[in-house]
This record gives sequence, C-alpha cells and structure tokens, in this order.
Amino acid sequence: MKKQFVRDNFLGLSLTMIGLLCLVLAVMLNLNHRGAFNSPHFAFAGGNALDGPDIDGLEKQNRAYERIAQTVTPGVVAIQSTQVIKVRQSPFMTDPFFRQFFGDMFGGQVPREQREHALGSGVIVSPDGYIVTNNHVVAKASEIEVVTSDKRAFKGKVVGADPQTDVAVVKINAKDLPTAGWGDSSALKVGDIVMAFGNPFGQYFTVTRGTVSALGRSISGGDRFESFIQTDAAINPGNSGGALVNVRGQVVGINTAILSGQSGPGGEGGFLGIGFAIPSNMVKHVMQDLIKTGKVSRGFLGAGIQGIRNEDEAQAFHVPDTAGAIVEDVTPGGPAEKAGLKNGDVIRKLDGQQIADAGQLIAAITNINPGTQVTVDILRDGKPMTVKVTLGERPANLSASNAPGARGGGPSSGALRGMSVQNLTPSVRDQLGLPASSRGVVISELDPNSPAAQAGMQPGDVIESINRQPVNSVADFNRLAGQAKGRTLLRVNRQGQGQFVVLSPGDTGGENGGGGDEGDDQQ
Repeated sequence: MKKQFVRDNFLGLSLTMIGLLCLVLAVMLNLNHRGAFNSPHFAFAGGNALDGPDIDGLEKQNRAYERIAQTVTPGVVAIQSTQVIKVRQSPFMTDPFFRQFFGDMFGGQVPREQREHALGSGVIVSPDGYIVTNNHVVAKASEIEVVTSDKRAFKGKVVGADPQTDVAVVKINAKDLPTAGWGDSSALKVGDIVMAFGNPFGQYFTVTRGTVSALGRSISGGDRFESFIQTDAAINPGNSGGALVNVRGQVVGINTAILSGQSGPGGEGGFLGIGFAIPSNMVKHVMQDLIKTGKVSRGFLGAGIQGIRNEDEAQAFHVPDTAGAIVEDVTPGGPAEKAGLKNGDVIRKLDGQQIADAGQLIAAITNINPGTQVTVDILRDGKPMTVKVTLGERPANLSASNAPGARGGGPSSGALRGMSVQNLTPSVRDQLGLPASSRGVVISELDPNSPAAQAGMQPGDVIESINRQPVNSVADFNRLAGQAKGRTLLRVNRQGQGQFVVLSPGDTGGENGGGGDEGDDQQ
C-alpha cells in the first residue's frame, strides 16, 4: 500500500522534495552572503590619517578660514529687490469699436504692471541698520527686502546711491546688528588670499576663496570711477554687493562685477575666474558722504592729465619708466595752478603712494575730500620736486572718463552732454583750413540725440567759448562744461565762419547722450 501511495504521488512528492532542497540552498546562500559581507576581506579599511608638521599647518589654515567665515557671515545680508515695470497695453483695448464687439474679454487678461525680482548681497556697516551694497542691486527698485544670516527679514530703504562708483547705502529699522570690520584696501598686494561672501544664484550666505589677481583695474571706462580689485575668488550673479575679505577678516572690497560666459541657470553669466571688487577705501568715502548728505563730494586737482604710453614718451619727459601721470593742461585759477604745477610735470606719487597711471591718480584724487591738502611728488624735466596742493571740489556733472589721451568727454548731463572734443593742434588746424590764430577745441564725436546735434552742430566744429569764457584747451572745456547750468551760449567756428549757438538741456532726440570715453582726464 505504501508503494502504491508512492507511485500514485510520485510527481507531487518529487516537487515537494525539490522545493525543500531549494529552500535549504537559499538559506545556505544567504548565510554565506552575510558571512562574506562581514568578513574582514570586504571590510572598509579604517586607515591612518596623515600627520606631520605640514599637515598640521594645513589644519591650522583650515581653522583660520573657518574662523573668518564664522566671524564675517553675520555681517553679510541678502537683498531682494522688486521692480514694477509698466507693460504697454494693446491699442485695441481702448478702441471703442473693438470693445463694442469684444467688451472686456481680453482687456481683463492683459497685465498693466509686471514685477521683476533680483537678488544681491550687502554688508552691514553699523549696528543701527546701515548697509552698503551695489547701486545696480537696488537701482529702480520699488521694494527692498533685506534678509540677515539668522533669517530675519526687514524692509529696506535706499539712503543714497552713486552710479559713478556703483555704491549704494540701504537702511533698515533694526538695532544691535552684527557688523563686519573694515580694512585698508591700499595695503592689498597681488597674490594676497581673499574670501568672497554673498548669495550667488540664490545660494544664500556662500563663501569662496581665492587670491588678488591684479589691482587698479578698469573694465568699462566711460562715466565711472574704477580702480577695481581683480580676484579669482568665485563671484557670480547674486554676489554683487557682498564682501571681499582679507585673511584678518576685514572687508577690503565690495564685489561688483565679473567677466563671464553664458553658463548660469536661465542664461545668466557664470564665473570664469575673473571677478572685480570696489576697493574698501573708495567705498568708505562714498558711503560716508551718502549717509551724511545723500551725495558724494570728490576732490579736484584742476588739471588735464594723461598716462605715459611708452618708453619713448618716458624718455621725452625725462622719467625712468612709464609709471606716473603727465600734467597736460593746468586749469587757470585751479588748485594745480595755485600750487605751482605746470604743463609737462609728471606726477609720480600722491601722499607717498606710487602712481602707476592716470586712472589710478583719478581714483585717488576723487577719493579725497575737497579742501584736503595733499603732497604731490613730481618730476619736472627729470628733476624731483614736491608740491603741496589743496584740492577743490570736482564739478558734479564732469565726466569721469579714465582713459588717457588728448581728447575729452563732455559732462554726463546738461546742455553739453553727448559730445567728445580734442585739442586744436596745428595739424588739426591745417586739416580744417583754419588760420594759425584760431583757438578752441574741436568736436570729434557727437551723439545724434545730444542737444548740440539737435541744434545743428557737427563733428569738426570748433568751440571757441562757453558762456563768453574762452576755451583754449580740453581742460578749459571740461571746467566750463562742468560749470554750465541750464541754457548755454557757445561761440562756434565752422570752416572759418563764426556763429553763436544756444543749447538747452532739454533739446534732445532721445536718451541723454554719453560723452566719449577717451579722456584728457580733468582732475
């Protein structure tokens, strides 16, 4: 009977046995797998950490960077600005015929205002809520929100802004805020280690590290004062207005610009290793003026200057190298003339600081308060001399052009905006067919939307006087153009024929024209 049972159920019994064998094998394999995983052969090696004096030095350096980051970050803020843009409505929306058939069917769906948001950074400069940032971060903002590192949000108000240096000051209602310490940017050297703080691409309170790549950089020219610190510390969109800090945890610059490619989210420019910061000494001067008076007062030397372009020019002026700035035109009655500076003097130092070129001298002079006496070291026909100059106040609408040369840019506002002029040299007089007795400056470039162009003036015209004051050089033009207010009377010579022309600041075919950016730099 048992044999009969086995025969009748052979298939079922066989399958059962096979199942049991598979189960046993599975258990054995699982146990072996665990044993293999836990065996010393597959264990992660603990390993010994590197040590030694060199490694200890790196650990000490890391702790120093951590200390800087922990100290500075509370003094850095994120700035969210909102700008309301008016959107033009389709003319059909106000057409009675159109509305008769369609009513408000489309009109209610067309927005009349559009809100744009931008993120930047700022640095707290006082416990009671003053914050310095870039002008371009808050320019035209209708709303400003400031977020601190402890995630508190405040409504901000612009106290003052200076587009010529891209510095602005924002105020929030707060007390006992942490502040970042400020350092002397003139002490920076190429190769110094610096750290950049800010909010790149919305990544709040980011810190990067790099070195000072160069000093005294100018990247845009035109109507801005620039003597930037160049760094390879990563600076990206959103870092603008943040702090550039030295190894002592002191702010030595305010991040402001980058040279970039289109690599960021949404097409924003990304970091390529070249970033720029406004030197802290320049920021402090502008910031203090904005807080006190809402405007910036700048020193004025009263002389047209240019750089030394090559060794031939250096030899001609009896200087050993191309460092310095040549006095090209001394303004009659100006601070330079009163101090005894003369055309052809080469300025080598200002208050003991070496002057590399005309741009550095401009930045240094404009960073000093009017009425300050400065010490100017010069070479006159190769002989060293020291001159004391009491600076005047730079006219507010005088062009900030930094480039050297024998040309001058007109003011950034007023009736004479939008033109560039150059000195009336003998060769230029001959080209224009003018007699040797001719005096004035020649219009070299003219914005078609400028008041002068609208009044019929054109390149090649010679400006002989401004408001009945003679113009004998670019320096005279810059000085008188800066003083001109409202309607301005010009005496113009065109192909030997003299005529008077009256310009009004409102005579324009569009936006304000910009002056040329090749400057016989008026200081």
